[in-house]
Amino acid sequence: MNRKTLVLPAVVGLLAPVLAACGGSDSGSDSGNAIVVGTTDRFTASEDAPAPLDPAFAYDVGTWNILRQTVQTLMIQPKGDGDPVPEAAEKCGFTDSGNERYACTLRDGLEFANGDKITAADVKYSIDRARAINADSGVAALLSTVDTVETQGDREVIFHLNTADATFPYKLSTPVAGIVNPKDYEKNKLRDGFQMDGSGPYTMKADVKNGEMVDAVFTKNPKYKGTLQLNNDKVQIRSFADADAMGTALDKGDIDVMSRTMSPEQIKKLSNASGGNVDVVEMPGLEIRYLAFNTDAPSVKDKAVRQAMAQIVNRSALVAKVYGTQAEPLYSLVPATITGHSNSFFNKYGDPSDSKARTLLKKAGITTPVKLTLHYTTDHYGSATKQEFQILQQQLNASGLFDVGIEGTEWKVFRPAEQKGSYDVYGMGWFPDFPDADSFLAPFLDKNNFLGSPYVNDKIRNELIPQSRRQADRLSASSSLTDIQDAVAEDVPVLPLWQGKQYIAARDDITGAAYALNSASTLQLWQLGRGVSG
Repeated sequence: MNRKTLVLPAVVGLLAPVLAACGGSDSGSDSGNAIVVGTTDRFTASEDAPAPLDPAFAYDVGTWNILRQTVQTLMIQPKGDGDPVPEAAEKCGFTDSGNERYACTLRDGLEFANGDKITAADVKYSIDRARAINADSGVAALLSTVDTVETQGDREVIFHLNTADATFPYKLSTPVAGIVNPKDYEKNKLRDGFQMDGSGPYTMKADVKNGEMVDAVFTKNPKYKGTLQLNNDKVQIRSFADADAMGTALDKGDIDVMSRTMSPEQIKKLSNASGGNVDVVEMPGLEIRYLAFNTDAPSVKDKAVRQAMAQIVNRSALVAKVYGTQAEPLYSLVPATITGHSNSFFNKYGDPSDSKARTLLKKAGITTPVKLTLHYTTDHYGSATKQEFQILQQQLNASGLFDVGIEGTEWKVFRPAEQKGSYDVYGMGWFPDFPDADSFLAPFLDKNNFLGSPYVNDKIRNELIPQSRRQADRLSASSSLTDIQDAVAEDVPVLPLWQGKQYIAARDDITGAAYALNSASTLQLWQLGRGVSG
């Protein structure tokens, strides 16, 4: 088969999270005839993050791609666009007109992989546990609108919310709401290491070396009851140090599929190649990249400094030089394909202008050049990140208004340091929890946010976010969402840079590759199968 690029049509809402799963151990794995999927995601247990795969802690796309194969949720996202649909639940829905009472009925006969019966009490335990642990990863914030969880018999679960939340069904489709067995997950303590147990389509065995999971084998779970149809019996996820090593493994036939994160050069080469036995699939994506600020740090505490950076950064030049057609400039935290998007940063700052930035700093009495270090992670968002930060450095320094250095750090060190406020300015990526504007705003701006940001805007937190969540028709929430985005452009606690497409490469005997990655970069391993090469 010739190498080719398959382009899936973009749709409003796009593809979204679709998973569930099960048991595991830290013992060596037996991959057998598994379909092997490569990734550059690294899975490390450390002193700062000893429980990377506990649903009550995990909160990044890599660990969620493991958990979504291994923890069943009440709801899941459909393969295409649309609202979440029941998964472990038989039915779910709001039972009041104010979107404050949400009830679910579990499927009859649900079991964990070990055969233990699943009841409503297990669902309540799992949700209450994640909320009580309230891990510093910020993932519990997804459950912040839950007031109490009530059970009625073995199959009825009722969520009483403390405020209207039309997005709550989406939140029940995320791993933090995964159903865990109380026998395996202590009530007030995270489960260290890489063991996982659940009730979804796969069980898992991890191969761990020196505190790092190097691969995981997912085997079809005969106890699974849900909506997913598996096209395989076994899939292995193998972690690589970088995109080049992953690409070499694909060329040698050691892996069947190459997922995130491929380098821009690899994507271009594979897409343009003729002949060969590898297909490249291009899909719409909701990944965004941005600079985040510790707004308490002296160097960037004055918002005029942050505004000046927003005025100088040339997104179009940045994207063109590093990512080409694989990304687009972004002028808001909310991507352009999501309902409620507004180009707030462009509306406020227009085209890049050093002179306007100089005026901003002079008016605020800021002495120039402003000395800063931009921090980035070397191994979490792909090999192009360093080049991206080199260009940001060049743009800011060329203005004469900044004296910027850059520093790269491994994710296992970078993420804890960022959470502790060790960096004044740092680069991050975001893959949404669900395809709604709320998932691009609340995680950065609400209480107990993902970044641990000291930035507080009372109007956003107490008025605009709750107001937007009252609207079941998300188009009706656009006014509140626009006001939030405009406030972010004014205060610049974060500086959006670009949104990206996403790619997956597969050998030509692999079927289902076009559906193996959704818009939020969630792996849907059950979609993969083996066909006939040619």
